[in-house]
Amino acid sequence: MSDLDPQKPGEEQSKPESTSPEQSVPSPEATPTPAPTEQPAETAPLNVVQQCTSSIKTEIHKVIVGMDDAIEQALAAMFVDGHVLFEGFPGVAKTLMVKLIAKTIQVDFKRIQFTPDLMPSDVIGTTIFHQSSGEFTFRKGPIFSNLVLIDEINRAPAKTQSALFESMEERQVTIEGNSYPLTFPFLVIATQNPIDQEGTYRLPEAQLDRFIFRIKVPYPNAGQEQEILNRFKNDFSQSQVKDVKAVVNSAKLIECKNLIQGVHIEPAIIEYITAIAQSTRENESIYLGASPRASLAIMKAAKVFAAMDGRNYVKPDDVQKACIPILNHRLMIGATAEMEGFTSEDVIRNILDDIEVPR
Repeated sequence: MSDLDPQKPGEEQSKPESTSPEQSVPSPEATPTPAPTEQPAETAPLNVVQQCTSSIKTEIHKVIVGMDDAIEQALAAMFVDGHVLFEGFPGVAKTLMVKLIAKTIQVDFKRIQFTPDLMPSDVIGTTIFHQSSGEFTFRKGPIFSNLVLIDEINRAPAKTQSALFESMEERQVTIEGNSYPLTFPFLVIATQNPIDQEGTYRLPEAQLDRFIFRIKVPYPNAGQEQEILNRFKNDFSQSQVKDVKAVVNSAKLIECKNLIQGVHIEPAIIEYITAIAQSTRENESIYLGASPRASLAIMKAAKVFAAMDGRNYVKPDDVQKACIPILNHRLMIGATAEMEGFTSEDVIRNILDDIEVPR
């Protein structure tokens, strides 16, 4: 019977003849190779955040020695649309570090030196009348950039400092009823000297609260200082700064930001952050506690630190790591605690010790 003939009723279909051993065993060339195991989708992309952080650090460390925590926190602020206040003694490379961060990223960079005679229009821009056309046009100020370095922010009076409020929080500038948006990324990094207070203006609490981190830049230790001397003993002009290259662009920053937003955070961690914020408002040693903006900042920073560590979930360690640089400039210590020698960092550590850590 032909293969095409229909099978007759009551007639069994013949079984195919058995193949020879040579035919039954596939050749090595025909054996399919197993597909390579892939990382879980929720963890593999986080390597992008790690790679960006590592690449930027590598470039900066061509010039800067140490300061790993300061660099990491500055990058964390950039990933979550935050702003940074660097505080340190003169000569510890605060301004140089900000310039190097700008060199590693393919974005626009502006520097503003704050002085007592600086006007708000010198920062945000001004409207100019053209006699030839009889029209007013808006000339943008240096705040219209991606990374803005404000050197010695406490040198300018309050009216100039207040010009930064809208731009830092709402990412826009309003002039004569017209709003001009700022492009992503927009990061303000300000510096101030905690020692020299003559001719300075204290930053108001509303201004301080807009900085996600206040990063205290310490002196280098003996080993780091010796490495600095050896690195620049034959390079007085610091020509090594020219070796720092751009390794990240704005598109990569947007990708990192989206990945960080997707990092998982358990309800227990949310409760932990809430307990910390509430404790700052109920502690008798604190006159002014943390705002809800501070709580959001802790959550965002914890997600960044988790992503930088290659994790897609937040641990209590990430929250604790974020608390001191986020809260140290937001809390006002009471007079009694201040007279007893307590600092805001001491009070924050005591709060973290008293609150039960989620398991």
